[in-house]
Amino acid sequence: MSDAKSFACLVIADESEEFPDALTYASLLTKSAGWRLVMLRVIEPADPAPWASISEEMRRQAQSGAESLAQRFAAEAWAECGVTMETVIREGEVRPEIRKLLDEDHSIKLVVLAAAAGAGGPGPLVSALAKSAGLGNRPVPVLVVPGALTKDEVRALALSVGSALDPTTPPAA
Repeated sequence: MSDAKSFACLVIADESEEFPDALTYASLLTKSAGWRLVMLRVIEPADPAPWASISEEMRRQAQSGAESLAQRFAAEAWAECGVTMETVIREGEVRPEIRKLLDEDHSIKLVVLAAAAGAGGPGPLVSALAKSAGLGNRPVPVLVVPGALTKDEVRALALSVGSALDPTTPPAA
């Protein structure tokens, strides 16, 4: 039998309207199941500036902004769900960084994303996943929380699934 803390759920942080739904779902699910919650925030590389000092200042500001955003999301997860999350901040393109993290941390057994509810589609990451074979080199289930759900509906779904999970068994891939 495995320790429940050896399983983790990954949520990908961004500034979209639907991200709080993914965070709430992942937080409540991990709390119910006794898993760890890992939040990945990816800083996309800026275009190079003509002077190195300007490029370095842009990177420093992006890193500082990512850290502030991660702290805010971590505080929200704690306040709303009582969950302490691990934060990973990377610089690069989103999908390759997700793949690297999944390759590095084999305790991650589930990825939670949220889909936009508008006419513009589910969002770039969800759309890209729908057209590809997955996120990484190993099979990891991806759960997409519909952005059209209310906060209460998201909470009810997460709690019903989380309470039904055996905390020592990851979801099937």
